[in-house]
Amino acid sequence: MSATIVTIAGRSLLALLFILAGAAKIAGPQPFLDHMAEHHIPGLLLPLVILLELGAGVALLLGWRLPFSAGALALFCLATAFGFHLNLADKAERTLFIKDLAIAGALMVIAAHASVASKAADLGAIAAAANR
Repeated sequence: MSATIVTIAGRSLLALLFILAGAAKIAGPQPFLDHMAEHHIPGLLLPLVILLELGAGVALLLGWRLPFSAGALALFCLATAFGFHLNLADKAERTLFIKDLAIAGALMVIAAHASVASKAADLGAIAAAANR
């Protein structure tokens, strides 16, 4: 399988996680609002969370502005891990904490590789213009 296909497939699977989470929050926001309240996080942030999950999730799916979209989702995962899942004595919470860290790590790799590819493309364009 080509690296391009694997990259797109992996990005799509990660994006699906956020797109479905955002859609679930739109379809039934109350459980999410209750969970936020349990952790002393203002419910007013829920629309921003939905916007981030859907907007950056779709951007990740489409490969658009990857350093920004993947980076924003990575920061969101870190905030979620440390804001919601710090009860590491609880096995389920510990699993969610580690999962959020792992997803953040994957998103950081995507952001870093996209940034390098973007800079390489910019340098290629500069070199091509200089050779004219």
